[in-house]
Amino acid sequence: MSELKIATWNVNGIRAREGQLTEWLASERPDVVCIQEIKAAPEQIPACFVEPQGYWCRWHGQKGYSGVGLLLSRERFAEPPVFTHPEFDHESRIVTTVTTSTSTVPGGKPLLLVSVYVPNGGKDYDAKLRFLERMEAWVGQVHAAGTELVLCGDLNVARTDQDVHVKERKATAIGQRPDERAIFERLLGRGLVDVGRTLDPANDALFTWWPPWREMRKRNIGWRIDYILASEGFAKRASRGYVQPEVGTSDHAPVLAAFEA
Repeated sequence: MSELKIATWNVNGIRAREGQLTEWLASERPDVVCIQEIKAAPEQIPACFVEPQGYWCRWHGQKGYSGVGLLLSRERFAEPPVFTHPEFDHESRIVTTVTTSTSTVPGGKPLLLVSVYVPNGGKDYDAKLRFLERMEAWVGQVHAAGTELVLCGDLNVARTDQDVHVKERKATAIGQRPDERAIFERLLGRGLVDVGRTLDPANDALFTWWPPWREMRKRNIGWRIDYILASEGFAKRASRGYVQPEVGTSDHAPVLAAFEA
């Protein structure tokens, strides 16, 4: 195995996207799959995803709202993973696991894999800021403990104006406000790299979410709010990163990155 493929996708309802997710997993076969906004309690997960073929998995959700999933390839990760949730988790928004697989991390250094769904902030903006701030501090603690990190998901913040189509830019819009962007930059300052932007720095049309009206997706009038963030050392091994805007009917597209392993 020459590369580790990591993917993240906000499916906006796992039951609504059951067929699309099944087809996509079979086609792409990522080694690590981070899913957000499953909108389902564990007992509501479609049977085909309870133990999906070839994957270890954890679904962490509640009825009709929020929720995340984390899937690891059984071929890549031979040992059953232990899934956990940081203490700042609320509304079923984050799931993690640690691996020391030498086929993933040379030398067996611990690597923490994370699927996260940051609150949108429309109903409770302060709660969004608190979640981001606590996640920032937590990332610093993870790195201080000597663990590398790949944090994936819907962070609900467009990092800069470059990450928003010019027709959608508005400094007061939630997802573009200076205070939430400042926390995002502090998060990166804790030793994380924005892999997608690093690999494609000049692309002003790199979006992952589109408003679900007026054919915005077809016209590529969107925002980049879904990310793969990696510790600096691990990020140096990123060989390619890409978005799949043609996949699925969620308002978000899958985001993928490959790392030398």
